[in-house]
Amino acid sequence: MNILQISKIIICLSLSIFALLVGFNNLADYSSNYSFVQHVLSMDTVFPESALKSRAILNPSLWSLAYGLIIFTEFVTGVLLAVGVLALVRGINNPQAFTHAKNWIYLGCSVGFLLWFFGFIVLGGEWFCMWQSKEWNGIEPAFRFVALIMLTFVFVAMPELPHHKKEG
Repeated sequence: MNILQISKIIICLSLSIFALLVGFNNLADYSSNYSFVQHVLSMDTVFPESALKSRAILNPSLWSLAYGLIIFTEFVTGVLLAVGVLALVRGINNPQAFTHAKNWIYLGCSVGFLLWFFGFIVLGGEWFCMWQSKEWNGIEPAFRFVALIMLTFVFVAMPELPHHKKEG
């Protein structure tokens, strides 16, 4: 066990809790962020002259489906990271097991990246022109999430420093 392993566990646990808390908050205060999804998908707050408004989704059932997928993916991200944290803890004294446990973290980070980068920045931001909305623009928070996820991914991917034993 070394401080780098402990740091990786703490950071991954924090990211797991974050993703789970976001999912929980979306369930606990469903209507607040449902409104966000509704406005983004309906494109009702983009530039009035936008030629891209034909992409709008005006079906409330599809808004609910999209929001449900968002919440589901937040929980999946958090659970995969939590499984990874438990695996890291179990493998803390076994370098091969610790390295293998990182796969759960990579998977959790990848799912979170897909949600907040592809889902919010690519689809929401560009396809549904969220960047044009003054009220319902989630690109900046999504970018923060993506940056934290990718920093975690890169940090976990770094090899652990070997233990050096004093001789003599």
